[in-house]
Amino acid sequence: MATNRKLGVYVCRGCGIGESVDTARLERIATELSAPVVRGSPAFCLEDVQLIKNDLAGGEIDCAVIAACSGRVNTDVFSLDGAPVERVNLREQVVWSHTPNTEETQSLAEDSLRMGVVRAGKTESPVAYRQAADRAILVVGGGVAGMTAAVAAADTGFSVVLVEKEATLGGFAGSMHRHFPTHPPYAELQENPVPRMIREVESHPAIRVFLSAVIESLEGQPGRFTAAICRNGSTERLGVGAVVMATGWKPVDAARLQGYGFGKYANVITNVMLERMASGGKIARPSDGGEARSVAIVQCESAADEGNLPYGGNVASLVALKQAVYLRRSFPGVRVYVIYQDMQTPGMYEYFYKGVQRDPGIFFTRGEIRSIAEDEGGSLLLELENSLLGPGARLSADLVVLGAGMEPAAAAEPSLNLRYLQGGELPQTRFGFADSNFICFPYETRRTGIYSAGCVRQPMDVPASEQDGAAAALKAIQCIENSLAGSAVHPRSGDLTYPKFFMQKCTSCGRCSQECPFSAIQLDEKKQPVVDPNRCRRCGICMGACPVQIISFEDYSIDMLSSMIRAVEMPEGDDEKLRILVLACENDAYPALDMAGIERLRYPANVRIIPVRCLGSVNSILVADAVSRGFDGVALMGCKSGEDYQCHFIQGSQLLAKRMDNVQETLQRLALEPERVRVQEVAINDYCRLPAMLGEFVDVVKKLGPNPFKGF
Repeated sequence: MATNRKLGVYVCRGCGIGESVDTARLERIATELSAPVVRGSPAFCLEDVQLIKNDLAGGEIDCAVIAACSGRVNTDVFSLDGAPVERVNLREQVVWSHTPNTEETQSLAEDSLRMGVVRAGKTESPVAYRQAADRAILVVGGGVAGMTAAVAAADTGFSVVLVEKEATLGGFAGSMHRHFPTHPPYAELQENPVPRMIREVESHPAIRVFLSAVIESLEGQPGRFTAAICRNGSTERLGVGAVVMATGWKPVDAARLQGYGFGKYANVITNVMLERMASGGKIARPSDGGEARSVAIVQCESAADEGNLPYGGNVASLVALKQAVYLRRSFPGVRVYVIYQDMQTPGMYEYFYKGVQRDPGIFFTRGEIRSIAEDEGGSLLLELENSLLGPGARLSADLVVLGAGMEPAAAAEPSLNLRYLQGGELPQTRFGFADSNFICFPYETRRTGIYSAGCVRQPMDVPASEQDGAAAALKAIQCIENSLAGSAVHPRSGDLTYPKFFMQKCTSCGRCSQECPFSAIQLDEKKQPVVDPNRCRRCGICMGACPVQIISFEDYSIDMLSSMIRAVEMPEGDDEKLRILVLACENDAYPALDMAGIERLRYPANVRIIPVRCLGSVNSILVADAVSRGFDGVALMGCKSGEDYQCHFIQGSQLLAKRMDNVQETLQRLALEPERVRVQEVAINDYCRLPAMLGEFVDVVKKLGPNPFKGF
């Protein structure tokens, strides 16, 4: 152990541990490892947790190693007044997933304890990065999501700065004629709620509104951002603690709809144009101002549209239904045709859809538009294919309304002008929406302290935008409170550590700043890394990127992981006793291994598991250490990558895949087969496949034979 920690080792016998492994031997091993206090108990999670607390209070120990259940459970029970606690997973990953009372299961338990003791000995108590924080929230965008976020934050006691580039609040929703029904019986369209929301914002004493204004620059880190707001030619600099980006949407460029006759025929319009007509009080044919007795509402979502309109959502379907309803209410004799590929009405909106279907003047058909032509009177002839009306179906309409779709406004124009090394705007998906982990952390962006809300995140209707704005405001508040405490927001919520640099060995290569997914590391004028701690999400990707291994955390370092690898006892002279190292991502792979144990699924007992913050934090030197130490194989288990990635740190798995070239070079230099090391993508719901995955890898390694470095 590298530190002078006074370790207490506590070996639990509950949940089948005592019946499956020799816990008395585990206690003897802990004593041999020079732990000053070693205790056993039938259940430390019950009354005997007080034994640990007493040892801490009496100064006999300053760090506890608890060999019991997974560190993912009983976290509140074993939270010992801030003292470091290392959990050794004997329950889920030893006794529940392996044959009891066998030599290999016992060996697995002993190695797990050794690794835990080494890890605890290498752990230092973190010193939080603390700074004063501005208890103000900047909201960019004055539409529904932005106004809701502003009011929600202001009502909780925070001051709010709301910046809107237009001369009025309200966004696109402010110009809408009617809105979908949002309460039972979901039959009647509702008045536009935006005017009421505007009055609430403008009258709130804690909200300061900047109209006709833009963000000239935004710099700093959570808790201490500085926003330069330009309005009427003058710039004002304000301090804010967090940012909600709610810049809204814009209609898809209508030029993309030329295939439907837009721009060629005057009576082909978009759904946005129809909405503006209705708000003005008159719906008429643009060609002659005459009444439209038949209207075709076309959802532009055929296969031919994918290149121009790559993203569709349920909002377009609801808009089509809403417009069909108010067309019928305005002109009782009008016939409305709704032509669609997929009608999406989620949740309670299904009642709305069913109500619209009962109107005898509204006709629905699934189909695609093969062609649109105009007759001499300006009416339009639509030819359909793949239609429920039959082959070669034709419709005549006085007016054709195209579902133009929604695009995030931020995709086309700068909104934040960040002073960040990795770019001035938020990273975007290929559809232009703010990019982050869209399932686990929907409001987070890849810039810590900046939260997306509303249609900058995905197409959504007014109620969804209101909910989104309120949720983003709560995340912004949480961010400010965490930055005051110096702790991470997510996914390692409460983590007080942040990367430290041993600058004497830094080569100024800049890889840490380039690979950080969150732009937490900048380069100074000497090209040396400088970390903004409150931007950091504690993933350790910088640690994995550094070619000279100068980056570490108080409780997570290359030295710590290497020492854990070396703590495993290597059996010699028995070719059947292979040792496989698994570096498992703590976000998906490690929980999946726990779930396999909960389900009592068995996998080979020659596997030794070390959790890592992210596969991106794995430096290639660790794999070299493992094979040099004698491990017969190394499995690197991380989150799935790709378009629908679920890596909690955006691109950790992808970065490790790039580093595998270095690993393969190491194996080649050591004259070892490349098959001894593999990267495996594991989602949390892959737990049922894990035993087969590990078993297959062990079989591959068996065919290769033992590592020739074993015993050296």
